[in-house]
Amino acid sequence: MEIKTVKLSEIKSNPNNPRIIKDDKFGKLVKSIQEFPKMLEIRPIVVNADMIVLGGNMRLKACKEAGLKEVPVIFADDLTEDEQKQFIIKDNVGFGEWDWDMIANEWDEVQLEEWGLDIPDLNNIDDTYTSKVESPIYEPKEEKPNEGELYNLGKYKELMDKIALADLSDEKRIFLQMAATRHIEFNYAKIAEFYSHEDEEMQQIMEDSALVIIDYNKAIELGFVQLFGDLQNLSEIDE
Repeated sequence: MEIKTVKLSEIKSNPNNPRIIKDDKFGKLVKSIQEFPKMLEIRPIVVNADMIVLGGNMRLKACKEAGLKEVPVIFADDLTEDEQKQFIIKDNVGFGEWDWDMIANEWDEVQLEEWGLDIPDLNNIDDTYTSKVESPIYEPKEEKPNEGELYNLGKYKELMDKIALADLSDEKRIFLQMAATRHIEFNYAKIAEFYSHEDEEMQQIMEDSALVIIDYNKAIELGFVQLFGDLQNLSEIDE
């Protein structure tokens, strides 16, 4: 593979590039190239034998916006078609994680943002960890609910009646019956109270079913909890 400076007009954007960059970040990339053009020498655009970009589509676009006429490129003309496809994806995969403590102590936040790095609120970054979330304590507060109070089958039964009357194949009927279970409504406040009165075996099964959550990390591991927002909301089961 060789590095060579070529005219920008000779390079072709890859129509199958899966990576995009939003307007604000694109503007930062253009500014970065204008202020630090040597970056392109250190990290040239990668092209195949047909001058189609394999790595650096957004840099190519930013170079045009910045008014450059020539750029350094690496010719990866010895890659097979499959290797080219792999490179396009793997070149855009971000491995590793930032050490935010080091960044907070050693780097200037304003400069980092100008350079295109998305910076979280470094003062509150620990608040996102599940270890900071207190699990609810389930103790009997009221009389134990009966099983019929734990769920509502109204919509589910309505759908099951429609499915039973419809002219469907067995496969479609089974599919719709399974989908109908999504409309069973659970009363989680009642379920929590019911759980607090039950024996250890029943409690364990209820935990495994995510009807109650005792260990957030375990719930995440089992796929019951997705980190969209504050997990503390999950503990507010009485509301």
